[in-house]
Amino acid sequence: MKKVILTVMCFIILSTSILLISCSSNTNTSNNSKSDTSSSSSDKSFTVDELAKYNGQNGNPAYVAVKGTVYDVTNAQRWKNGKHEKGIVAGVDLTNSISNSPHGEKVLKDLPIVGQLK
Repeated sequence: MKKVILTVMCFIILSTSILLISCSSNTNTSNNSKSDTSSSSSDKSFTVDELAKYNGQNGNPAYVAVKGTVYDVTNAQRWKNGKHEKGIVAGVDLTNSISNSPHGEKVLKDLPIVGQLK
């Protein structure tokens, strides 16, 4: 009888240890993902000169700024190699241009934010 009780107790202790290790591992993973989010590229600041480098040419991504927020238009449907309709190009502040466009700012809602314009 003592062997059965001892075996059951060992099983319970082992199961509890595995559960605690598993919970600890999940906590660390979730903490790591939170820290990764807090240091995302949306915290990056761009000067006008730095933004100009992101014109979608020569393998560079295509970024545009609107009202101080910098958006990635590299994979946007209407942008090809940093160029949009009617001569609009990436790598610039489009705050004034977008207010005159037929779509307005609503197209920005689905674009990744990569930073802020200084």
